[in-house]
Amino acid sequence: MDLGLRDRVALVTGGTQGIGRASALRLAAEGARVAVAARGAEGLERTADALRAAGAEALAVAADVSRAEDCTRLVADVVGRFGRIDILVNNAGTSATGAFEAVDDATWQADFDLKLFAAVRLARLAIPHMQRAGGGRIINITNIGAKQPRARSMPTTVTRAAGLALTKALSKEYAPQGILVNTICIGLVRAGQHQRRAAQRGVDVETLYAEMAKDIPLGRVGDAEEVANVVAFLASAAASYVTGTSINLDGGTSAVL
Repeated sequence: MDLGLRDRVALVTGGTQGIGRASALRLAAEGARVAVAARGAEGLERTADALRAAGAEALAVAADVSRAEDCTRLVADVVGRFGRIDILVNNAGTSATGAFEAVDDATWQADFDLKLFAAVRLARLAIPHMQRAGGGRIINITNIGAKQPRARSMPTTVTRAAGLALTKALSKEYAPQGILVNTICIGLVRAGQHQRRAAQRGVDVETLYAEMAKDIPLGRVGDAEEVANVVAFLASAAASYVTGTSINLDGGTSAVL
């Protein structure tokens, strides 16, 4: 099935590993030109090389999207290279959680800067280019904790809940201009942070994933490529009547829609 993404320009943040890398490669496989951004230059070049090996035009930009000036430079670099932005995937983020009284102001601020303000700033910078092109797609990666927070889940669940509100508000404001805004609420997905956690515990990562999967109805942890498939769908012409929605990608874990 042709998703209609050939020659579209996509910007993916947090693009060197996990969901970001998988999404960049999936969009490239559909013929999109892809810019990836992250803080680590070495990982960026590896991802860019993989994109080029897949036949895509690729741009790697080292940027810390929690910083306003880096967001401005990032969008300028993408537009300078490709002349437009059609798809923005706001994926940068980590899982920052702890006991409420142990989370200080600096940790709260850092989480808002990385997960909320990065999405705000990049959307604000990208939208004018989408308007000139006659439409576009913004896809925010959030998580199911935003809808159903647990104890000891802050600041992540609060900043992700703000991401849900941002998604809905933007979808209402920019639908008349053909800019569709959606979010994917992920559950447990294979990622580098779980590999690091397994190493710290001195156990095989598959053992850790098996433990984590006990409460997942489908009985397993998700793969980054499964998220990337939904990213590609939401970015495509196949999703032309989908905006302002959240898709749970969690193996059935969440108790809410």
